[in-house]
Amino acid sequence: MSSPQNTIAIVFDYDQTLSPNYMQDEVIFPTFGIDPKKFWTRCHELVKAQGYDNELAYMKALLDYLDIDRPTNARLRELGAGLQFFPGLPEMFDEFRTGLLTAEHEAHGIRVEHYIISSGLKALIEGSRIAPHVRAIFGCEFAEDRDGRITFPKRVISHTQKTQFLFRINKGLLEYTQDVNDHMPAELRPVPFEHMIYVGDGPTDVPCFTVVRQNGGHAIAVYNPADPARASFKKCYQLSTHADRVRHIAPADYRAGSHLRFLLEQMVGEVATRIVERRARDLEAGTIRAPKHAD
Repeated sequence: MSSPQNTIAIVFDYDQTLSPNYMQDEVIFPTFGIDPKKFWTRCHELVKAQGYDNELAYMKALLDYLDIDRPTNARLRELGAGLQFFPGLPEMFDEFRTGLLTAEHEAHGIRVEHYIISSGLKALIEGSRIAPHVRAIFGCEFAEDRDGRITFPKRVISHTQKTQFLFRINKGLLEYTQDVNDHMPAELRPVPFEHMIYVGDGPTDVPCFTVVRQNGGHAIAVYNPADPARASFKKCYQLSTHADRVRHIAPADYRAGSHLRFLLEQMVGEVATRIVERRARDLEAGTIRAPKHAD
């Protein structure tokens, strides 16, 4: 039996996509007295001189800097409450609960789910104001020692590995105990890629942009309009105009009436209407008409 395939997934990157700041700079460095410039310089050295992956470099540097002051994951979740977001968040998620889909869409059981796939720390996002609004959060994680303090990277998600989690959403395999590599026929996958919208901010999102677009979904690159150097905008412009990675770029303003909200609302509406039309075609194709009586 095929899956209903009535879910539309909006998938977000985190840093520079939902928030104008890097999460470490925002809540970890001030709390533990870490100098951001020295920290990121150390990360750069680990990558360039010792061949570390970027994500492992910042996780190692964090453990080195914290040393005996290493917090628990529960403490990181507490710090996550201080994370700040672009305008319109997290209010947009409440506003999307009503008015986003038409009565006809809802009558067909169509719903919208939100996901976050980040190379940042999952525990911080889990403690943020945005967490209650998303179906699942995928991010880097620390294991804990016998005293409960973070001790070693438990899970690392690089920008190329982020695509694995698109397939988890696609197949509905959100738990790590479920093998995402298991074969699943297209008709059994609860969230087809053409029902996905991926929102990111730059080159590290290119693998996800590519997977979603090549499989019929939508991709949006967002930039910080408050960036005086326009570096954020230039990244998105490059992705759209020169690299053809995305068709749409927009300021990271999630308030009602913004360009980004118009894009998200239009895309969701079109996908929902396609689901309804597909079901009508399937019903018509599967209906055997009763014979008509001759006059």
